[in-house]
Amino acid sequence: MKKWAGLVTLLLILFLFTGVDAEAQCAICTKTASQLGEKPAKALNGAIIYLMSAPLLIIAFVGWRWWKNQPKEEQQ
Repeated sequence: MKKWAGLVTLLLILFLFTGVDAEAQCAICTKTASQLGEKPAKALNGAIIYLMSAPLLIIAFVGWRWWKNQPKEEQQ
């Protein structure tokens, strides 16, 4: 089990430090960003991704706590 935790932690760290350009805009945000210019459009993308991360982290934490609190099944 510790092996998996270490692997997941390593992958999470690598994912966080990997610079990947992400496009996280709906049609309305894309139109607005195209009118703003390049720098504000990149800032808008970053803000959308930042705001998206909070609910996903909460869901991940709740799922992890639920998984940890499940009773262990005994193998026979």
